[in-house]
Amino acid sequence: MDFQKIQLPREIHTGEGVIEETGAICKDLRISGKVLVVTGHHTLKVAGEKAIKSLQDEGFEVENITIEKASKDAVIEVQDGIGSASIVLGVGGGKVIDVAKLASTRSGIHFISVPTAASHDGIASPRASIKNEGGSVSLKAKPPLGIIADTSIISKAPFRLLAAGCGDIISNYTAILDWQLSHRLLNEYYSDSASALSLMTAKMTMKSADAIKEGLAESAGLVVKALISSGIAISIAGTSRPASGSEHKFSHALDIVAPKPALHGEQCGLGTIMMMYLHGGDWKFIRDTLKTIKAPTTAHEMGIKPEYIIEALTKAHTIRKERYTILGDRGLTEESAEALAVTTGVI
Repeated sequence: MDFQKIQLPREIHTGEGVIEETGAICKDLRISGKVLVVTGHHTLKVAGEKAIKSLQDEGFEVENITIEKASKDAVIEVQDGIGSASIVLGVGGGKVIDVAKLASTRSGIHFISVPTAASHDGIASPRASIKNEGGSVSLKAKPPLGIIADTSIISKAPFRLLAAGCGDIISNYTAILDWQLSHRLLNEYYSDSASALSLMTAKMTMKSADAIKEGLAESAGLVVKALISSGIAISIAGTSRPASGSEHKFSHALDIVAPKPALHGEQCGLGTIMMMYLHGGDWKFIRDTLKTIKAPTTAHEMGIKPEYIIEALTKAHTIRKERYTILGDRGLTEESAEALAVTTGVI
């Protein structure tokens, strides 16, 4: 018989100042013993110190590791530092959370996600994006046991990160279209409930585009909740399909070919405009919503030369070949890639 196991976060705490409750939340989750807090150098000052103090006030022994980037070495460093710790807290942006998530999964202990920015759906998803020699790889991991998202901290992060998070959510549109296509053509497994959650999340974010403003805790809360929903859709599906399709392939290809790639969510947003055009959908609506959110809609706004956009489009189908999308098995020719980027105003 086929059994499906769905693992979801047990508790999600969002709101202004909620990081001060980190220790009490861990107590409620029946956590005891040593806690390892993983941060970045900047996020240690912004949020890590508050989380550590809250844990110590509740009697927890705390150790801290600061990491530079989401690399294999960083994952190994955190694994080595776990020792007798009973849980890992990732306090930081996407890189910190991905490293802490993967290290805790490999060490067989729980993980709590404490985001300081809302830039992509790794906050809650059972995936970790780790950089290697040829760009970044998305690896299977356990979703967090809990999420502590302090909206006052997240709203103070550069607005560009929040706009990128919106790009990552909006990309659910084309991810679902690609998944449905593969289901129809190749009979790939498809989950109605995961798709419904993923699409509802994207629709609600697009509907609220006017309300997503810089420095507002409410805006941060809106985007964080959407990113968490997106991550949960991935857990329900047991695959990243509900939130990752041809637009993500384009973004990963851009990571490889561009000397200085933009943010993941920015690239996915740009990819969604073009992939929606290929699907015959309302790509202008996607573009206009991204503009409203002040996310980039052109290569120029992302600081990427047109030739890298074209090269990434021609290479995108080679990323995760087993995942069928609108790009097919043969991908786009250079001419059709250029025509696509020009028609949609990306270049």
